[in-house]
Amino acid sequence: MHNPLIELAALAVRVGRQKPAEPLEHHARRALVDWFGCLIAGSSTAPATLFALALAGEAGSGNAFCYVDGLWSDVRRAALINATASHTVEFDDIYRDAAYHPGCPTIGAALAAAHARGSSIEDLLTSIIAGYEVSCRIGVAVQPSHYRNWHTTGTVGTFGAAVAVALLFGAQEHEVAHAIATAATMAGGLQQAFRSDGMSKPLHAGHAAEAGALAGMAAARGVTGALDVLHGPAGFAAATSDGTGNWQKALAGQGGALAIENMTFKNHGCCGHIFAALDAVWDLKTEAKFEAEDVEQIVVAGYRATKDVCDRPSAATEQEARFSVQYTMANLLLYGGVRLAAFSEARLADPSVRALMKRVSVDVDEECEAAFPSRRSAKVTVRLKNGRALSRYQPTRKGDPDAPLTDEELSEKFQELVSPILGVQRTNEFLEELWRGSKVPEALALTHHIAAPPGARK
Repeated sequence: MHNPLIELAALAVRVGRQKPAEPLEHHARRALVDWFGCLIAGSSTAPATLFALALAGEAGSGNAFCYVDGLWSDVRRAALINATASHTVEFDDIYRDAAYHPGCPTIGAALAAAHARGSSIEDLLTSIIAGYEVSCRIGVAVQPSHYRNWHTTGTVGTFGAAVAVALLFGAQEHEVAHAIATAATMAGGLQQAFRSDGMSKPLHAGHAAEAGALAGMAAARGVTGALDVLHGPAGFAAATSDGTGNWQKALAGQGGALAIENMTFKNHGCCGHIFAALDAVWDLKTEAKFEAEDVEQIVVAGYRATKDVCDRPSAATEQEARFSVQYTMANLLLYGGVRLAAFSEARLADPSVRALMKRVSVDVDEECEAAFPSRRSAKVTVRLKNGRALSRYQPTRKGDPDAPLTDEELSEKFQELVSPILGVQRTNEFLEELWRGSKVPEALALTHHIAAPPGARK
């Protein structure tokens, strides 16, 4: 077998060293728009704000901007905190075939490196494209068994960050290979960390961005790693999946569409494993014109992760609610959507939500499970109090590559997430900058910055 790591490094350089055609650049800008929306929405929220305070002593120097506290930082601090913030409100992009959120770690690290290096917008976008491509392919190699215990964004995300930063720091092909190799041994993120309540899940993205940035910068300065670490008998794939990785599948299709052209952009502010069920019930409600009070029972049958991760009938905290089929379904039916307002304190305590949650159950459907991860499907049955039963098979999710959000819908999502923080006018100006700007976005005046340590550079 050819060494997959060497092939991936060569692919990273081919993709990351050529000017992208306009359609490919547009896909990268879509990812950037979506990431910034998630970042700004999560920038006033724990755990990012707490990490900014914990690392306040490291702020005030460096050339990378931290959007959470409004301070200039070194690359690693900015990457960690910004990436953590961008994964907090659960609205970030997904590469479906790898069960992976590439934007948070890859863009979080790439933007910090681009600030530090004074990079062009073109260099930033190509580094993001390359980071997505390599990390998504590694994700494909270790799925679906990787997702049994590991959080892919925390593990595979480290590779996306490493590749993007290595390229921005001028690494050559052999140095990119060593960046990937070093990233492999620093990758981590356990699913148990978010199957229970806590703040670890957003940190997985932040840690991946920071560790990958370190691997990329170090490799560009000559630090080496074990070049058989992806596929070796005690390597990344062997440690985190069944076998040593499906590298033939992961490396197939080079020269065709890139991963960033096939992204899922979220249409709901919760775990993506719930989306197909939400879409199915919303369509049934629209067609049959029933209301929440008409519902006797809802049965959701999905793939195993929907059951294992999101069957939370008594979700009490914001973190638990974002991963609860029952909670999100109740909000959809009662309030018409699952956006940021669904996770407010008032909504979490809403007795009508709590009552409706008791009528929702979750099962595993073997057909849906067999199609995972390349298809995210669900089968739902809604039983009404008048005795009528409504059923729907939802083969995909709105926002997936085969049912994508339009640019207009992506802009509307950005405006919804950002305007409460920046105001409508500044939100629209920044959105225009992201879609068409000729420079890397840098400092942005946010209205909620946490208290800066004395003497810190603004």
